[in-house]
Amino acid sequence: MARHASAMKRARQSEKRRLRNKARKTRVKNLVREVRQAVAQKNPEAAETALKKAVPVIAQVAAKGTLHWRTAARKISRLTRQVNALKGA
Repeated sequence: MARHASAMKRARQSEKRRLRNKARKTRVKNLVREVRQAVAQKNPEAAETALKKAVPVIAQVAAKGTLHWRTAARKISRLTRQVNALKGA
């Protein structure tokens, strides 16, 4: 365990960041799951609304540094392609 004041502070900050990042990642996972479930149920309206909710959250999480920006772009791209394919079919 940390003994120096600076090391203890670093440990506190790291724990706060870990919990914050965990919450953000969980939120992204849940929103992605909502979109994928709507696509699996072949419901284009629900998929479109779920996608509109998910995209800004994913972008924001990437902007905060929790997700890499390319990971976020890949997630957004794949979800958008799935929703568009559902609407086109």
